[in-house]
Amino acid sequence: MASPGVTAEDAAYWYAPLARAIPAAALTCVITFAGGFYTPEYGLASFGGYAIVVGILGAVLALRALPRGVLRTVFLIQAVVSLAAGIAALVGMHGGLPVLLVVVALWGIIAGFLELYAGIRSRRTRAVARDWIFIGALTVLFAVVCLVIPPDYVQHYNAPGDGGARILNASVMVVGAMGIYGAVVAVYLAIAGFSLRFGASTAVKDGATS
Repeated sequence: MASPGVTAEDAAYWYAPLARAIPAAALTCVITFAGGFYTPEYGLASFGGYAIVVGILGAVLALRALPRGVLRTVFLIQAVVSLAAGIAALVGMHGGLPVLLVVVALWGIIAGFLELYAGIRSRRTRAVARDWIFIGALTVLFAVVCLVIPPDYVQHYNAPGDGGARILNASVMVVGAMGIYGAVVAVYLAIAGFSLRFGASTAVKDGATS
């Protein structure tokens, strides 16, 4: 999370992580309420909507919350990548598992490394850099998971209770991993936003009483 030494610049950025947590939480809810029937089409539709929202939101936040410079440029590029990935997912929604794997993995690698770069570059000057490093690394890890799952993996099993026969395949694992990714991102960014907001207030009070 954000370090205790939160600067005024970081404190002013507190709403950005909270805003980013909202689409991640929505993605998790959409996937959770699917009841485990994770087809490639459902995964592409869910990811496409998420990526488009993230792209638009990322561009707005980069322009409003970051000063002109390298960091703003990096996050604007990330926003464009997300927007393009979302559009590609919706356009290729009937392309099946190959499209799902390629679009999600490419997005995760590019967007993740961009955020990781922003965090590493600013780790000595911005408290929020730790959050960027974590989310960037997590996004890259999610992409790697999508790449290592065997596309032809299929396992039949019986669901507990009256769930009946189910199939565990690559699509189910990718979409399920997407839901887990969204949940971790949502919780982490929500905590990070409040840490920036109240961490600055605590620092000011400590400075005033010292």
